[in-house]
Amino acid sequence: MTDKVIKNIIIPKTNSERITDERLIADFQNGDLSAFEEIVYRYQGQLINFVGRLLNDRIAAEDIVQETFLRVYRNKHRYREIARFSTWIYTIAGNLARTELRRRKIRNFFSISQRGDTEKDYEIPDTSIDVEKQVERKINKEQVMKAITTLPVYFREVIILRDVQDLSYEEISNILKVPLGTVKSRVNRGRTQIQKKLKGRL
Repeated sequence: MTDKVIKNIIIPKTNSERITDERLIADFQNGDLSAFEEIVYRYQGQLINFVGRLLNDRIAAEDIVQETFLRVYRNKHRYREIARFSTWIYTIAGNLARTELRRRKIRNFFSISQRGDTEKDYEIPDTSIDVEKQVERKINKEQVMKAITTLPVYFREVIILRDVQDLSYEEISNILKVPLGTVKSRVNRGRTQIQKKLKGRL
């Protein structure tokens, strides 16, 4: 399948939406091309949203998501149902996005190795702070999203996955290959940074 074919896939909503992602990839592994088309339909928008916000670049995000689906297509038999399919495809997209960040040399700004002592990860309890709800009366969503793009990438990606994509902490931990406590710590500290940035604008 060519890039052009994947990019032009437009699938109407059908009853197949009730089929699990894991069943779809299994059907695709068995040669059902319509199952792959349904996967593209389900994930294209949310992956572009995730990668686009991570890179702050919609055009680059579309290219990366295109490459993500190509890798799923070419490597379909590498998926094993020991993890959720969404974890697998988000991991592919996330890895490609981080490669793009490194290519742009943005990594120099966000590298974990360059954090100071105050930027270490600590396991702290999740306080379930909802950034948008706390500021919705004073600031609009556009400003919140703009603030997210200014975060270091290790905070930005967990905030996007948790507060924008609404993934569970456990799934984010699996996608990023970091401990659950670290995910919770980064989410809380990322939210705190956003609150500080927004407070300075009020």
